[in-house]
Amino acid sequence: MIKSNEALGAFLRAHRERIQPLPTQVRRRRTPGLRREEVAEACGVSTTWYTWLEQGRDVSASPQALARLADGLRLVPAERAYLFELAGRRDPAAPEPVDELSRQVLALPDHLTIPAYVLDESWTARAWNAGAARLFTGWLDGDHDRNLLRYIFLSEASRRLIHDWPERGQRVVAEFRADYGRSLGNPDIAVLVDELTTRSEAFRQYWQKQSVMTREGGVRRFDHPIDGHCVFTQSTLVLASNPGMKLVSLAPAPNSGTDIG
Repeated sequence: MIKSNEALGAFLRAHRERIQPLPTQVRRRRTPGLRREEVAEACGVSTTWYTWLEQGRDVSASPQALARLADGLRLVPAERAYLFELAGRRDPAAPEPVDELSRQVLALPDHLTIPAYVLDESWTARAWNAGAARLFTGWLDGDHDRNLLRYIFLSEASRRLIHDWPERGQRVVAEFRADYGRSLGNPDIAVLVDELTTRSEAFRQYWQKQSVMTREGGVRRFDHPIDGHCVFTQSTLVLASNPGMKLVSLAPAPNSGTDIG
């Protein structure tokens, strides 16, 4: 199991190496991206402290220092949130969480006429309706493993169903990493990541990129074995009181002729 300090260090290092140096900084450079001392100077922290942070040492990081790192490393909002989650700190710029009841969330898919399902923090389907079972062959139909990541990366059925599999697979990993920071203490999720990095070369490559994205909606295309090419617009609702729970729905895209429900 990867400790949060090690995960934080790997994340910082990957994003430091992505930053292109200025023309005046390129001379005699052997490593990609910025040097540690250049990041430290830009963020107003000591080089030693930043180096220890990248090395995964057990050092304290205040929310204010993390905010400067997020700005200096040019992190997008999803990456910034992931940084704070790894460090176990609350972002001072983040809004206060809203307390909402999560009761009956597992019953929500049955109230929808379009394909819908609920994912838990490990991205395992906890509930789904008949439309989702018909659409997701090899996952929500029959007797299959209900984990979405195992389905996408370990099942050949997903490669046949998901129209743009390489692009979707890469994005799914980046979206899962956004949730991963909240679950570092969950041994089941650590085991899941270890399993996928061992059994799937694609997952391992995408995971090593350290990309982080929020789970967003948009067009989703499928090549269904019975219904042919289907186009949906996906929406994801995250439970405010339990961000690990998500309701995902897929509405047929306008003028697409898609009819699964």
